[in-house]
Amino acid sequence: MNRLNRLMTGVASAALVVAATSAFAKDDITVAMQLEPPHLDPTSAAAGAIDSVLYTNVFEGLTRFMGDGSVVPGLAESWEISEDGLTYTFKLREGVTFHDGTTMDAEDVKFTLDRINAEDSANAQKALYAAISEVNVIDPRTVEVKLSEPNGNMLFNLAWGDAVIVAPETIETIKQTPIGTGAFKFENWNQGDKITLTRNDDYWGEAPALASATFKFISDPTAAFASVMAEDVDVFTGFPAPENIPQFEADPRFQVLIGSTEGETILSINNKREPFDNVKVREAVAHAIDRQAIIDGAMFGYGTPIGTHFAPHNPDYVDLTEMSSYDPEKSKALLAEAGFPDGFETTLHLPPPSYARRGGEIIAAQLAEVGIKAQITNVEWAQWLETVFKGKDFGLSIVSHTEPMDINIYANPDYYFQYDNAEFQSLMTEFNKTADPAARTEMLAKAQRMIAEDYVNGYLFQLAFPTIAKAGVEGLWVNAPTQATDLTGVSWAE
Repeated sequence: MNRLNRLMTGVASAALVVAATSAFAKDDITVAMQLEPPHLDPTSAAAGAIDSVLYTNVFEGLTRFMGDGSVVPGLAESWEISEDGLTYTFKLREGVTFHDGTTMDAEDVKFTLDRINAEDSANAQKALYAAISEVNVIDPRTVEVKLSEPNGNMLFNLAWGDAVIVAPETIETIKQTPIGTGAFKFENWNQGDKITLTRNDDYWGEAPALASATFKFISDPTAAFASVMAEDVDVFTGFPAPENIPQFEADPRFQVLIGSTEGETILSINNKREPFDNVKVREAVAHAIDRQAIIDGAMFGYGTPIGTHFAPHNPDYVDLTEMSSYDPEKSKALLAEAGFPDGFETTLHLPPPSYARRGGEIIAAQLAEVGIKAQITNVEWAQWLETVFKGKDFGLSIVSHTEPMDINIYANPDYYFQYDNAEFQSLMTEFNKTADPAARTEMLAKAQRMIAEDYVNGYLFQLAFPTIAKAGVEGLWVNAPTQATDLTGVSWAE
């Protein structure tokens, strides 16, 4: 073979290699996150980590959230609402199947909604759906949902992970083997390490670009930094070591996405445990806290101060931070008025996220300056859910509430911080019945002010949402309108 022929053959071979590489572009991804789900049923737990893995990927609802926070059709392709606001008629998409091959139909919708409101329901957001009085199957693709009173949030509420559609045949094993209708199927869970999903080739919608996805759980911030730098993971959502972000920003291998969340980070207060049943004590706690010091010290400046349980990016947000401004002398005076001139001792339960562990050390020191001695107890996420959230066995805790516009939790006296205010409960009931936007805005302002004046919790900051990803990853959510890692539109740049 002469030299020219050898050269042309080499060029042709190289072209074939390039074509083959292009044809077999990377179609798997490894996503790291800090918290591991306690189980895999989003309809029976308050753990947002479940939704972080499964929302839209494995499970879908009648409606769904998009990355910009909008609510769009999900398994319901359309709906009609009666003039009195009491009847919603949903038309379901055609050809939707669960991952086990069975058809998703109106009977499954009825089962799901009835299960939420059952007496023995473990649904963490059951109160959102309390207005649902009756669910009727009209035909396999049509379901009628009747309300006992109008609820202007119903389509929004149905987009939550707590209302994803499940099949009765799979409930017994759903916590370990979730079967949904989403673009990805559950493949495997190595507890303590990772969850693997694979593409659902029978998906009713547009097929995802990814053939598989692995979610790895890395709780330690130092290990998180090492895993990203070593490129052992492709994406780290909610990156827990904000001090390292400038290093990633300067490295062309990575992209840094800083978004907002629905995560109101609060110093939770057990309102029924002495001495926190005294509003003066709760107010003293609020004035003992220097929010900016916590944001700077624990979050390296990433976070927006809040003075109530509401997201600052919401147009109905009211800035009430001055009501609980940092004022240790006022805090000491309030403690003396409440009968605790020398302070008191309490507990401070801290789950794994950095905002809690790092923020907790700072808060404990600030409380000590006014005489409140907070004994820190570090707990794993499952322990926090069992001890604090379910057992209500705590004095103080720190957690970020990532559910969208969830001020309604203050209307539930059995919620873990046990705030019981009949006036607030009536306000939320009226709010749910109201459709007029101006009236709803006014009610939300009143609700924010009411819980701020009662100093129900110590309101700290709105959680920022940093995501570190390899430069070639496209389609990730920047913001977190709900706790989710939606991979249905994610791909690798060609």
